[in-house]
Amino acid sequence: MPLLAVDIGNSHTILGLVQDGAVLADWRVMTDERRTSDEWPVLLRGLLADRWDEVDGIVVCATVPAVLHEWRDMLTRRAGQMPTVPQVPHVIVEPGVRTGMPILMDNPREVGTDRIANALAAARLHGGPAIVVDFGGTATTFDVVSAAGQFVGGAIAPGIEVSLEALGRRGAQLRKVELARPRSVIAKNTVEALQSGMVFGVAAQVEGIVARMIADLDVSTESVNVIATGYLAPLVVGECTCFTVHSPWLTLQGLELVFRRNS
Repeated sequence: MPLLAVDIGNSHTILGLVQDGAVLADWRVMTDERRTSDEWPVLLRGLLADRWDEVDGIVVCATVPAVLHEWRDMLTRRAGQMPTVPQVPHVIVEPGVRTGMPILMDNPREVGTDRIANALAAARLHGGPAIVVDFGGTATTFDVVSAAGQFVGGAIAPGIEVSLEALGRRGAQLRKVELARPRSVIAKNTVEALQSGMVFGVAAQVEGIVARMIADLDVSTESVNVIATGYLAPLVVGECTCFTVHSPWLTLQGLELVFRRNS
């Protein structure tokens, strides 16, 4: 029976039915802090349809406290009280939940749980040393796993969507454009100039940060698994030479590993 894994990010919420590392179905919805614990089950029932009854467990990670509060309320107080909320085992990934991964940070409690899920899946499925680059709309995160399977740190950069929105908002003669690869890095119009700056600029940023991280690890480039994930990864991954793996569902796979360890 599949597990419902939920990754609640600042811009979007990614949901997937996961079974033994395979994502059987997936959905992406806007993260809305106003959505209540009564509304989430209705949305889930609409997305999953008859498959909602197949779910035998739920695991959630979140970077938005207000949304996590509503999910916690739905899974604890309302489970079993409403026909749209199944009473199944659930795990909310937060400080105190066992992951099996040492977090070598100044304050492990402040590390985003999605980043921990990414690092855990990278270590278990691909092996360390590894660097995970997660292309989200709000932030692009870099997470480093040592050869011993430890989370040793990382970096956070502005996400592609946030950067593009900021340009459109602050640039008097600029506007919002489609996130797409332009014909050439040397653009011939304003739309493609913005696209060039986003796509090739982020690609250069990623390659530069990854190279510096590998140098800090003091290991050979060939020994490091560099993994791309996140819903915006397809926009950039083909422009980078540093990636060894494109794993679209790494976070959901990591969440399944956490659930199995705690259920």
